[in-house]
Amino acid sequence: MSASRITSVDVACNQAMGAAPWFAATDLPTRAGLLRAIADAVDASIDDLVPIAMEESRLGEERLRGEVGRTTGQLRLMANVVADGAFLGVVIDHADPSLTPPRPDLRRMNIPLGPVAVFAASNFPFAFSTLGGDTASALAAGCPVVVKPNPGHPRLSEAIMAIAQDALAGAGAPAGVLGLVDEQVQTGIDLVNDDRIEAVAFTGSQRGGLALAHIAAERPRPIPFFGELGSINPMFVTAAHLAGREKDIATGFVGSFTLGAGQFCTKPGLLIAPRDEALRSALVDAVGGAQGQRMLTDAIRDMFLAGVDQRVGIDEVEVLHQGGLDDSTDSVRPTLMAVDAGTILAHPDLLEECFGPMSLLVEYTDEEQMLALADSLPGLLAAGVHANGDESILADLLPKLSAHAGRVLWGGWPTGVAVTWSMQHGGPFPATTRPESTSVGAAAVQRFVRPVTYQSVPAAWQSPAVRDANPWGVPRRVDGTLELG
Repeated sequence: MSASRITSVDVACNQAMGAAPWFAATDLPTRAGLLRAIADAVDASIDDLVPIAMEESRLGEERLRGEVGRTTGQLRLMANVVADGAFLGVVIDHADPSLTPPRPDLRRMNIPLGPVAVFAASNFPFAFSTLGGDTASALAAGCPVVVKPNPGHPRLSEAIMAIAQDALAGAGAPAGVLGLVDEQVQTGIDLVNDDRIEAVAFTGSQRGGLALAHIAAERPRPIPFFGELGSINPMFVTAAHLAGREKDIATGFVGSFTLGAGQFCTKPGLLIAPRDEALRSALVDAVGGAQGQRMLTDAIRDMFLAGVDQRVGIDEVEVLHQGGLDDSTDSVRPTLMAVDAGTILAHPDLLEECFGPMSLLVEYTDEEQMLALADSLPGLLAAGVHANGDESILADLLPKLSAHAGRVLWGGWPTGVAVTWSMQHGGPFPATTRPESTSVGAAAVQRFVRPVTYQSVPAAWQSPAVRDANPWGVPRRVDGTLELG
Protein backbone atom coordinates (compact mmCIF):
# COMPACT_ATOMS: atom_id res chain seq x y z
CA MET A 1 0.00 0.00 0.00
CA SER A 2 1.91 3.00 -1.28
CA ALA A 3 -0.28 5.84 -0.05
CA SER A 4 -2.94 6.38 2.56
CA ARG A 5 -6.52 5.86 1.41
CA ILE A 6 -7.87 7.96 4.29
CA THR A 7 -9.42 11.30 3.40
CA SER A 8 -11.18 14.03 5.35
CA VAL A 9 -14.95 13.91 5.77
CA ASP A 10 -15.29 16.86 3.40
CA VAL A 11 -13.22 15.26 0.65
CA ALA A 12 -14.86 11.84 1.05
CA CYS A 13 -18.39 13.24 0.96
CA ASN A 14 -17.57 15.53 -1.95
CA GLN A 15 -16.18 12.61 -3.95
CA ALA A 16 -19.19 10.48 -3.05
CA MET A 17 -21.57 13.18 -4.25
CA GLY A 18 -19.61 13.44 -7.47
CA ALA A 19 -19.84 9.70 -8.08
CA ALA A 20 -23.50 9.35 -7.10
CA PRO A 21 -25.10 10.26 -10.47
CA TRP A 22 -22.80 7.90 -12.37
CA PHE A 23 -23.35 5.07 -9.92
CA ALA A 24 -27.14 5.47 -9.83
CA ALA A 25 -27.26 5.35 -13.63
CA THR A 26 -25.22 2.15 -14.02
CA ASP A 27 -27.02 -0.77 -15.58
CA LEU A 28 -27.47 -3.88 -13.49
CA PRO A 29 -24.71 -6.00 -15.10
CA THR A 30 -22.20 -3.19 -14.58
CA ARG A 31 -23.09 -2.74 -10.92
CA ALA A 32 -23.03 -6.48 -10.27
CA GLY A 33 -19.66 -6.66 -12.01
CA LEU A 34 -18.22 -4.03 -9.66
CA LEU A 35 -19.23 -6.06 -6.62
CA ARG A 36 -17.74 -9.24 -8.07
CA ALA A 37 -14.52 -7.41 -8.94
CA ILE A 38 -14.11 -6.34 -5.30
CA ALA A 39 -14.81 -9.90 -4.09
CA ASP A 40 -12.28 -11.40 -6.49
CA ALA A 41 -9.62 -8.89 -5.44
CA VAL A 42 -10.15 -9.56 -1.75
CA ASP A 43 -9.99 -13.33 -2.24
CA ALA A 44 -6.73 -12.88 -4.14
CA SER A 45 -5.27 -10.85 -1.25
CA ILE A 46 -6.27 -13.13 1.63
CA ASP A 47 -2.67 -14.07 2.47
CA ASP A 48 -1.78 -10.39 2.90
CA LEU A 49 -4.90 -9.40 4.83
CA VAL A 50 -5.21 -12.21 7.39
CA PRO A 51 -1.87 -11.54 9.16
CA ILE A 52 -2.84 -7.89 9.66
CA ALA A 53 -6.21 -8.94 11.04
CA MET A 54 -4.58 -11.43 13.41
CA GLU A 55 -2.34 -8.73 14.85
CA GLU A 56 -5.10 -6.18 15.32
CA SER A 57 -8.05 -8.33 16.38
CA ARG A 58 -6.46 -11.14 18.47
CA LEU A 59 -8.51 -13.63 16.44
CA GLY A 60 -7.07 -16.83 15.01
CA GLU A 61 -6.09 -17.55 11.42
CA GLU A 62 -8.75 -20.18 10.78
CA ARG A 63 -11.55 -17.91 12.00
CA LEU A 64 -10.29 -14.97 9.95
CA ARG A 65 -9.83 -16.94 6.75
CA GLY A 66 -13.40 -18.16 7.12
CA GLU A 67 -14.52 -14.60 7.67
CA VAL A 68 -12.85 -13.46 4.45
CA GLY A 69 -14.91 -16.10 2.66
CA ARG A 70 -18.06 -14.82 4.30
CA THR A 71 -17.17 -11.28 3.27
CA THR A 72 -16.61 -12.08 -0.37
CA GLY A 73 -19.68 -14.32 -0.29
CA GLN A 74 -21.74 -11.35 0.86
CA LEU A 75 -20.41 -9.26 -2.00
CA ARG A 76 -21.27 -11.98 -4.52
CA LEU A 77 -24.74 -12.48 -3.03
CA MET A 78 -25.36 -8.77 -3.47
CA ALA A 79 -24.12 -9.01 -7.05
CA ASN A 80 -26.75 -11.69 -7.61
CA VAL A 81 -29.39 -9.48 -5.98
CA VAL A 82 -28.49 -6.69 -8.38
CA ALA A 83 -28.52 -8.97 -11.42
CA ASP A 84 -31.92 -10.38 -10.40
CA GLY A 85 -33.44 -6.87 -10.37
CA ALA A 86 -36.38 -7.63 -8.09
CA PHE A 87 -35.03 -5.16 -5.51
CA LEU A 88 -36.04 -2.38 -7.92
CA GLY A 89 -39.69 -3.11 -7.05
CA VAL A 90 -40.96 -2.16 -10.50
CA VAL A 91 -44.72 -1.63 -10.83
CA ILE A 92 -46.36 -0.34 -14.02
CA ASP A 93 -49.97 0.79 -14.46
CA HIS A 94 -50.74 1.83 -18.02
CA ALA A 95 -53.04 4.75 -18.62
CA ASP A 96 -56.75 3.92 -18.46
CA PRO A 97 -59.13 6.83 -19.12
CA SER A 98 -62.17 4.62 -18.48
CA LEU A 99 -61.50 4.49 -14.74
CA THR A 100 -63.00 6.91 -12.23
CA PRO A 101 -60.96 9.00 -11.80
CA PRO A 102 -59.04 8.42 -15.05
CA ARG A 103 -55.64 6.82 -14.49
CA PRO A 104 -52.54 8.31 -16.09
CA ASP A 105 -49.54 6.22 -17.04
CA LEU A 106 -47.75 5.40 -13.76
CA ARG A 107 -44.40 3.65 -13.38
CA ARG A 108 -42.88 3.01 -9.96
CA MET A 109 -39.36 1.83 -9.10
CA ASN A 110 -36.77 2.10 -6.37
CA ILE A 111 -33.83 4.44 -6.78
CA PRO A 112 -30.65 4.82 -4.67
CA LEU A 113 -30.78 7.14 -1.66
CA GLY A 114 -27.35 8.61 -2.36
CA PRO A 115 -24.12 8.58 -0.31
CA VAL A 116 -24.24 6.27 2.73
CA ALA A 117 -22.03 6.38 5.84
CA VAL A 118 -21.04 2.96 7.17
CA PHE A 119 -19.63 2.46 10.68
CA ALA A 120 -17.52 -0.69 10.90
CA ALA A 121 -17.93 -3.15 13.78
CA SER A 122 -15.19 -4.46 16.07
CA ASN A 123 -16.13 -8.13 16.38
CA PHE A 124 -15.96 -9.09 12.68
CA PRO A 125 -12.90 -7.34 11.17
CA PHE A 126 -13.96 -8.40 7.69
CA ALA A 127 -17.63 -9.43 7.52
CA PHE A 128 -19.17 -6.50 9.45
CA SER A 129 -16.42 -4.02 8.82
CA THR A 130 -15.05 -1.92 5.98
CA LEU A 131 -16.31 -4.24 3.23
CA GLY A 132 -19.00 -5.91 5.34
CA GLY A 133 -22.65 -6.43 4.66
CA ASP A 134 -23.60 -2.78 5.13
CA THR A 135 -21.08 -1.65 2.52
CA ALA A 136 -21.99 -4.46 0.13
CA SER A 137 -25.73 -3.79 0.32
CA ALA A 138 -25.35 -0.02 -0.05
CA LEU A 139 -23.17 -0.50 -3.12
CA ALA A 140 -25.73 -2.95 -4.51
CA ALA A 141 -28.38 -0.27 -4.13
CA GLY A 142 -26.23 2.09 -6.21
CA CYS A 143 -25.16 4.27 -3.29
CA PRO A 144 -21.58 5.51 -2.86
CA VAL A 145 -20.23 4.57 0.58
CA VAL A 146 -18.03 6.45 3.02
CA VAL A 147 -16.64 4.11 5.69
CA LYS A 148 -15.73 5.14 9.21
CA PRO A 149 -13.42 2.30 10.31
CA ASN A 150 -13.43 0.70 13.73
CA PRO A 151 -10.53 1.83 15.95
CA GLY A 152 -9.81 -1.82 16.75
CA HIS A 153 -8.33 -2.54 13.31
CA PRO A 154 -7.27 0.63 11.47
CA ARG A 155 -4.43 -0.91 9.43
CA LEU A 156 -6.66 -3.70 8.16
CA SER A 157 -9.35 -1.19 7.22
CA GLU A 158 -6.92 0.83 5.15
CA ALA A 159 -5.41 -2.26 3.52
CA ILE A 160 -8.72 -3.73 2.43
CA MET A 161 -9.97 -0.31 1.29
CA ALA A 162 -6.94 0.00 -1.00
CA ILE A 163 -7.75 -3.38 -2.55
CA ALA A 164 -11.41 -2.46 -3.07
CA GLN A 165 -10.71 0.98 -4.49
CA ASP A 166 -8.14 -0.41 -6.92
CA ALA A 167 -10.62 -3.08 -8.03
CA LEU A 168 -13.30 -0.45 -8.61
CA ALA A 169 -10.94 1.78 -10.57
CA GLY A 170 -9.84 -1.20 -12.66
CA ALA A 171 -13.49 -1.91 -13.47
CA GLY A 172 -14.07 1.68 -14.62
CA ALA A 173 -15.69 3.23 -11.55
CA PRO A 174 -14.88 6.85 -10.67
CA ALA A 175 -13.24 7.88 -7.40
CA GLY A 176 -15.87 8.40 -4.74
CA VAL A 177 -17.86 5.17 -5.11
CA LEU A 178 -16.07 3.95 -1.98
CA GLY A 179 -14.16 6.14 0.47
CA LEU A 180 -12.50 5.92 3.88
CA VAL A 181 -12.17 8.46 6.69
CA ASP A 182 -10.22 8.02 9.94
CA GLU A 183 -11.40 6.14 13.02
CA GLN A 184 -11.70 9.08 15.42
CA VAL A 185 -14.97 9.59 17.31
CA GLN A 186 -15.31 13.18 16.14
CA THR A 187 -14.86 12.08 12.54
CA GLY A 188 -17.88 9.81 12.91
CA ILE A 189 -19.94 12.64 14.36
CA ASP A 190 -18.91 14.95 11.54
CA LEU A 191 -19.78 12.28 8.98
CA VAL A 192 -23.31 11.80 10.29
CA ASN A 193 -23.78 15.57 10.41
CA ASP A 194 -22.63 16.09 6.81
CA ASP A 195 -25.61 17.06 4.66
CA ARG A 196 -24.26 15.07 1.72
CA ILE A 197 -24.83 11.81 3.61
CA GLU A 198 -28.31 10.36 2.97
CA ALA A 199 -28.31 7.37 5.38
CA VAL A 200 -26.16 5.75 8.07
CA ALA A 201 -25.52 2.06 8.79
CA PHE A 202 -24.01 1.19 12.16
CA THR A 203 -23.09 -2.02 14.00
CA GLY A 204 -21.88 -1.60 17.56
CA SER A 205 -22.82 -0.66 21.09
CA GLN A 206 -26.20 0.63 22.15
CA ARG A 207 -24.64 3.70 23.70
CA GLY A 208 -22.66 4.67 20.61
CA GLY A 209 -25.46 3.80 18.22
CA LEU A 210 -28.08 5.83 20.06
CA ALA A 211 -25.77 8.85 20.20
CA LEU A 212 -25.30 8.75 16.44
CA ALA A 213 -29.00 8.01 15.82
CA HIS A 214 -29.84 11.16 17.78
CA ILE A 215 -27.49 13.19 15.60
CA ALA A 216 -29.04 11.75 12.42
CA ALA A 217 -32.54 12.59 13.68
CA GLU A 218 -31.64 16.10 14.86
CA ARG A 219 -29.97 17.25 11.65
CA PRO A 220 -31.68 20.15 9.88
CA ARG A 221 -32.56 17.48 7.28
CA PRO A 222 -32.96 14.19 9.21
CA ILE A 223 -31.83 10.96 7.60
CA PRO A 224 -32.49 7.27 8.30
CA PHE A 225 -30.16 5.56 10.77
CA PHE A 226 -29.90 1.77 10.54
CA GLY A 227 -28.28 0.65 13.79
CA GLU A 228 -27.68 -2.87 15.02
CA LEU A 229 -27.15 -2.43 18.75
CA GLY A 230 -27.02 -5.93 20.27
CA SER A 231 -29.31 -8.56 21.73
CA ILE A 232 -29.61 -11.20 24.47
CA ASN A 233 -31.09 -13.89 22.18
CA PRO A 234 -32.92 -16.11 24.72
CA MET A 235 -33.36 -19.84 24.19
CA PHE A 236 -36.42 -21.56 25.72
CA VAL A 237 -36.43 -25.25 26.66
CA THR A 238 -39.64 -27.10 27.50
CA ALA A 239 -39.69 -29.65 30.32
CA ALA A 240 -40.83 -32.42 27.98
CA HIS A 241 -37.90 -31.81 25.65
CA LEU A 242 -35.23 -31.49 28.33
CA ALA A 243 -35.71 -34.95 29.86
CA GLY A 244 -32.78 -37.11 28.79
CA ARG A 245 -31.19 -34.33 26.74
CA GLU A 246 -29.51 -32.37 29.52
CA LYS A 247 -25.97 -32.98 28.29
CA ASP A 248 -26.77 -32.14 24.66
CA ILE A 249 -28.54 -28.93 25.66
CA ALA A 250 -25.67 -27.93 27.93
CA THR A 251 -22.99 -28.66 25.35
CA GLY A 252 -24.78 -26.76 22.59
CA PHE A 253 -25.61 -23.78 24.78
CA VAL A 254 -22.12 -23.38 26.24
CA GLY A 255 -20.50 -23.84 22.86
CA SER A 256 -22.70 -21.09 21.47
CA PHE A 257 -22.29 -18.50 24.21
CA THR A 258 -18.51 -18.98 24.42
CA LEU A 259 -17.96 -18.98 20.64
CA GLY A 260 -15.55 -16.22 19.72
CA ALA A 261 -15.22 -15.30 23.42
CA GLY A 262 -18.92 -14.46 23.46
CA GLN A 263 -18.36 -11.52 21.14
CA PHE A 264 -21.15 -12.32 18.69
CA CYS A 265 -24.27 -10.18 18.58
CA THR A 266 -26.21 -13.46 18.31
CA LYS A 267 -24.73 -15.01 21.48
CA PRO A 268 -27.47 -16.68 23.57
CA GLY A 269 -27.52 -14.58 26.73
CA LEU A 270 -30.33 -16.52 28.42
CA LEU A 271 -31.18 -20.19 28.69
CA ILE A 272 -34.74 -20.47 30.00
CA ALA A 273 -35.28 -23.99 31.26
CA PRO A 274 -36.91 -26.01 34.07
CA ARG A 275 -35.10 -26.20 37.40
CA ASP A 276 -33.21 -29.45 36.90
CA GLU A 277 -30.13 -30.66 38.75
CA ALA A 278 -28.95 -32.82 35.85
CA LEU A 279 -28.99 -29.78 33.56
CA ARG A 280 -27.15 -27.69 36.13
CA SER A 281 -24.47 -30.33 36.50
CA ALA A 282 -24.07 -30.70 32.73
CA LEU A 283 -23.79 -26.93 32.31
CA VAL A 284 -21.13 -26.61 35.00
CA ASP A 285 -19.13 -29.42 33.38
CA ALA A 286 -19.40 -27.83 29.95
CA VAL A 287 -18.41 -24.35 31.13
CA GLY A 288 -15.57 -25.75 33.20
CA GLY A 289 -14.15 -27.42 30.12
CA ALA A 290 -14.28 -24.26 28.00
CA GLN A 291 -10.96 -22.59 27.30
CA GLY A 292 -10.18 -18.97 28.13
CA GLN A 293 -9.93 -16.63 25.13
CA ARG A 294 -8.51 -13.21 24.49
CA MET A 295 -11.06 -10.54 23.77
CA LEU A 296 -10.89 -8.15 20.85
CA THR A 297 -9.57 -5.12 22.72
CA ASP A 298 -8.64 -4.15 26.26
CA ALA A 299 -11.61 -1.79 26.41
CA ILE A 300 -14.07 -4.54 25.43
CA ARG A 301 -12.48 -6.90 27.95
CA ASP A 302 -12.70 -4.37 30.79
CA MET A 303 -16.32 -3.53 30.01
CA PHE A 304 -17.20 -7.22 30.01
CA LEU A 305 -15.54 -7.87 33.35
CA ALA A 306 -17.37 -4.89 34.84
CA GLY A 307 -20.66 -6.28 33.52
CA VAL A 308 -19.98 -9.66 35.13
CA ASP A 309 -19.15 -8.02 38.46
CA GLN A 310 -22.38 -6.01 38.35
CA ARG A 311 -24.47 -9.14 37.84
CA VAL A 312 -22.58 -11.14 40.46
CA GLY A 313 -23.37 -8.36 42.90
CA ILE A 314 -27.13 -9.00 42.70
CA ASP A 315 -28.08 -11.04 45.75
CA GLU A 316 -30.54 -13.28 43.93
CA VAL A 317 -28.00 -14.26 41.26
CA GLU A 318 -26.26 -17.60 41.87
CA VAL A 319 -22.86 -18.11 40.28
CA LEU A 320 -22.68 -21.63 38.86
CA HIS A 321 -19.21 -21.18 37.39
CA GLN A 322 -17.01 -18.16 38.03
CA GLY A 323 -14.71 -17.23 35.20
CA GLY A 324 -12.59 -14.12 34.99
CA LEU A 325 -9.31 -12.80 33.66
CA ASP A 326 -6.14 -14.87 33.50
CA ASP A 327 -3.46 -12.18 33.76
CA SER A 328 -0.71 -14.48 32.52
CA THR A 329 -2.37 -15.02 29.15
CA ASP A 330 -4.73 -12.01 29.03
CA SER A 331 -7.53 -14.49 28.34
CA VAL A 332 -11.04 -14.48 29.80
CA ARG A 333 -12.69 -17.63 31.12
CA PRO A 334 -16.48 -17.95 30.76
CA THR A 335 -18.95 -17.30 33.56
CA LEU A 336 -22.36 -18.90 34.04
CA MET A 337 -24.97 -17.65 36.50
CA ALA A 338 -28.47 -18.77 37.45
CA VAL A 339 -31.63 -17.01 38.62
CA ASP A 340 -35.21 -18.07 39.01
CA ALA A 341 -37.87 -16.76 36.64
CA GLY A 342 -39.33 -14.39 39.22
CA THR A 343 -35.97 -12.74 39.84
CA ILE A 344 -35.32 -11.85 36.25
CA LEU A 345 -38.76 -10.29 35.96
CA ALA A 346 -37.88 -8.11 38.97
CA HIS A 347 -34.45 -7.15 37.59
CA PRO A 348 -34.88 -5.91 34.00
CA ASP A 349 -31.18 -4.99 33.95
CA LEU A 350 -30.49 -8.73 33.66
CA LEU A 351 -32.16 -8.58 30.27
CA GLU A 352 -29.42 -6.30 28.92
CA GLU A 353 -26.63 -7.63 26.73
CA CYS A 354 -23.28 -8.40 28.33
CA PHE A 355 -20.83 -8.59 25.43
CA GLY A 356 -18.50 -11.49 26.15
CA PRO A 357 -18.41 -15.11 27.43
CA MET A 358 -21.13 -14.90 30.07
CA SER A 359 -24.67 -16.20 30.10
CA LEU A 360 -27.57 -16.71 32.46
CA LEU A 361 -29.62 -19.80 33.23
CA VAL A 362 -33.20 -18.73 34.03
CA GLU A 363 -35.04 -21.49 35.87
CA TYR A 364 -38.79 -21.89 35.95
CA THR A 365 -41.04 -24.25 37.90
CA ASP A 366 -44.21 -23.61 35.90
CA GLU A 367 -44.19 -23.44 32.10
CA GLU A 368 -46.63 -20.53 32.26
CA GLN A 369 -43.66 -18.56 33.58
CA MET A 370 -42.13 -18.92 30.13
CA LEU A 371 -44.97 -16.86 28.70
CA ALA A 372 -44.44 -14.13 31.28
CA LEU A 373 -40.75 -14.09 30.43
CA ALA A 374 -41.48 -13.93 26.71
CA ASP A 375 -43.74 -10.94 27.30
CA SER A 376 -41.01 -9.15 29.27
CA LEU A 377 -38.29 -9.51 26.65
CA PRO A 378 -36.77 -6.49 24.92
CA GLY A 379 -36.36 -6.44 21.16
CA LEU A 380 -34.15 -9.27 19.95
CA LEU A 381 -32.12 -10.29 16.95
CA ALA A 382 -32.98 -13.92 17.64
CA ALA A 383 -34.89 -16.19 20.01
CA GLY A 384 -35.31 -19.92 19.97
CA VAL A 385 -37.17 -22.93 21.28
CA HIS A 386 -36.06 -26.46 22.09
CA ALA A 387 -39.25 -28.50 22.17
CA ASN A 388 -40.77 -31.78 21.03
CA GLY A 389 -43.45 -30.05 19.00
CA ASP A 390 -46.58 -31.33 20.73
CA GLU A 391 -46.46 -29.07 23.82
CA SER A 392 -49.64 -26.99 24.07
CA ILE A 393 -47.74 -23.96 25.36
CA LEU A 394 -46.06 -23.52 21.96
CA ALA A 395 -49.27 -22.05 20.53
CA ASP A 396 -48.74 -19.05 22.81
CA LEU A 397 -44.95 -19.01 23.09
CA LEU A 398 -44.00 -18.89 19.41
CA PRO A 399 -46.19 -15.85 18.57
CA LYS A 400 -44.74 -14.03 21.58
CA LEU A 401 -41.21 -14.71 20.37
CA SER A 402 -42.13 -13.54 16.87
CA ALA A 403 -43.39 -10.29 18.39
CA HIS A 404 -39.99 -9.65 19.97
CA ALA A 405 -37.42 -11.17 17.59
CA GLY A 406 -36.29 -10.87 14.00
CA ARG A 407 -35.36 -14.56 13.78
CA VAL A 408 -37.09 -17.43 15.60
CA LEU A 409 -35.16 -20.72 15.79
CA TRP A 410 -36.45 -24.22 16.35
CA GLY A 411 -33.66 -26.22 17.90
CA GLY A 412 -30.07 -25.23 17.30
CA TRP A 413 -28.39 -22.09 18.59
CA PRO A 414 -28.44 -18.50 17.36
CA THR A 415 -24.73 -18.01 16.65
CA GLY A 416 -24.17 -18.44 12.94
CA VAL A 417 -26.16 -16.21 10.58
CA ALA A 418 -26.58 -17.54 7.05
CA VAL A 419 -25.91 -15.00 4.30
CA THR A 420 -28.79 -15.76 1.99
CA TRP A 421 -32.00 -14.51 0.41
CA SER A 422 -34.28 -15.36 3.34
CA MET A 423 -32.20 -14.16 6.30
CA GLN A 424 -33.55 -11.53 8.70
CA HIS A 425 -30.88 -10.06 10.97
CA GLY A 426 -32.71 -7.33 12.79
CA GLY A 427 -35.50 -6.86 15.28
CA PRO A 428 -37.35 -4.38 17.48
CA PHE A 429 -35.43 -1.90 19.63
CA PRO A 430 -32.96 -2.21 21.32
CA ALA A 431 -31.73 -4.92 18.95
CA THR A 432 -31.91 -2.37 16.13
CA THR A 433 -33.18 1.11 15.48
CA ARG A 434 -35.22 -0.01 12.45
CA PRO A 435 -37.15 -3.25 13.05
CA GLU A 436 -38.39 -3.44 9.46
CA SER A 437 -34.85 -3.80 8.09
CA THR A 438 -32.09 -6.41 8.04
CA SER A 439 -28.32 -6.00 7.92
CA VAL A 440 -27.68 -9.53 6.58
CA GLY A 441 -29.12 -11.20 3.51
CA ALA A 442 -30.56 -10.09 0.21
CA ALA A 443 -33.18 -7.79 1.75
CA ALA A 444 -30.44 -5.61 3.27
CA VAL A 445 -30.33 -3.65 0.01
CA GLN A 446 -33.83 -2.31 0.67
CA ARG A 447 -32.45 0.00 3.37
CA PHE A 448 -30.73 2.18 0.82
CA VAL A 449 -33.37 2.68 -1.88
CA ARG A 450 -36.58 4.69 -2.02
CA PRO A 451 -39.55 4.44 -4.39
CA VAL A 452 -40.37 7.02 -7.04
CA THR A 453 -43.43 7.00 -9.29
CA TYR A 454 -43.01 8.48 -12.79
CA GLN A 455 -46.27 9.81 -14.21
CA SER A 456 -46.76 10.15 -17.97
CA VAL A 457 -42.99 10.38 -18.59
CA PRO A 458 -42.17 9.83 -22.29
CA ALA A 459 -40.61 6.46 -23.10
CA ALA A 460 -37.36 8.05 -24.24
CA TRP A 461 -36.81 9.40 -20.72
CA GLN A 462 -37.84 6.34 -18.78
CA SER A 463 -35.37 4.11 -16.93
CA PRO A 464 -34.86 0.82 -18.79
CA ALA A 465 -36.35 -0.93 -15.76
CA VAL A 466 -39.80 0.57 -16.39
CA ARG A 467 -39.90 0.58 -20.18
CA ASP A 468 -42.54 -1.62 -21.76
CA ALA A 469 -39.91 -3.70 -23.56
CA ASN A 470 -38.19 -4.49 -20.20
CA PRO A 471 -34.66 -4.51 -21.67
CA TRP A 472 -33.15 -5.39 -18.27
CA GLY A 473 -35.48 -8.37 -17.89
CA VAL A 474 -36.40 -7.55 -14.29
CA PRO A 475 -39.46 -8.92 -12.43
CA ARG A 476 -42.35 -6.45 -12.55
CA ARG A 477 -46.04 -6.09 -11.77
CA VAL A 478 -47.78 -4.73 -14.88
CA ASP A 479 -51.43 -3.68 -14.66
CA GLY A 480 -51.77 -5.85 -11.56
CA THR A 481 -50.18 -8.98 -13.03
CA LEU A 482 -46.80 -10.23 -11.84
CA GLU A 483 -44.29 -10.77 -14.65
CA LEU A 484 -41.07 -12.58 -13.79
CA GLY A 485 -38.99 -10.87 -16.45
